[in-house]
Amino acid sequence: MKQNLVTGSRVKKTRVKTAKGRIASSTRWLQRQINDPFVLEAKKLGYRARSAFKIIELNEQFHLFKPGKKVVDLGAAPGGWTQVIIDLVSSKAENPSVVALDILPMEPLPGAKIITMDFMAEDAPKLLKEAAGGPVDAVVSDMAANTTGNHEVDHLRIMALVEEAYNFAVEILNEGGAFVAKVFQGGTEQNLLARIKKDFKEVKHAKPAASRKESSEFYIVAKGFRKK
Repeated sequence: MKQNLVTGSRVKKTRVKTAKGRIASSTRWLQRQINDPFVLEAKKLGYRARSAFKIIELNEQFHLFKPGKKVVDLGAAPGGWTQVIIDLVSSKAENPSVVALDILPMEPLPGAKIITMDFMAEDAPKLLKEAAGGPVDAVVSDMAANTTGNHEVDHLRIMALVEEAYNFAVEILNEGGAFVAKVFQGGTEQNLLARIKKDFKEVKHAKPAASRKESSEFYIVAKGFRKK
C-alpha cells in the first residue's frame, strides 16, 4: 500500500469531545484513530489492524513472500500481518504454512497455526519449530516490549526482544531465507545490524508509510540467509 493512500485528497478531521473520566491522552488516541486513513482503510478491507499495510508495503518493496513459502509471524496479534502473509504464500486451512505467535489471544485465521504464549518463555522456540514442521523461509517480527517510560531502559528491552527473535530466526531459517523485525532508533541496533550483515546477503532498513510519523520505529529487512 503506497503513500498515495493518504495524499491527493483532503479529509475532514473529526474532533473527539473530552468525556468525563477520560484522560487527555485517551482523547488524543481516539481522535488519532478516528482520523487515521490507514485505520479506516483497514476496516474497509477487512484487515484486523492498520499494521497490515506495513507488511504489504515491505513485501512490495523487498519481495519477501511467494506462494508455497513457510513463515513464522512473531508478535502477531490481532492478526493484521498474518492475514496478509496467509494470502501472499497461499497458505491453506487444511495444511497451514504460517505459524503465528503472540502473548495475547488471537482469533483463529484459516491458513495459520496460532500459538498463544510469551515468545520469551523457555519452551517457545521449541513449540514454534514443532508447529512449523521444519525450516521456514521467513521469520517476521512486529513485537515490542512493554514500555516503562524510561527511554534508555525501554530501548534496551525492545532490542533484547529483537535479538531473541533473531537468535530464533538463524536456527529455523532455510538457506536464502528472510528476516524482518521492528526496531527503534537509539544506537543499540547497530550492534545487531553488524551481526545480521554477516549472516545475510542483503540487509536494508525501511519505514513504511503506515508507520506513524512521530514513531521512531523502523524495520530491519534481511534477505539471502547464509545457513551455517
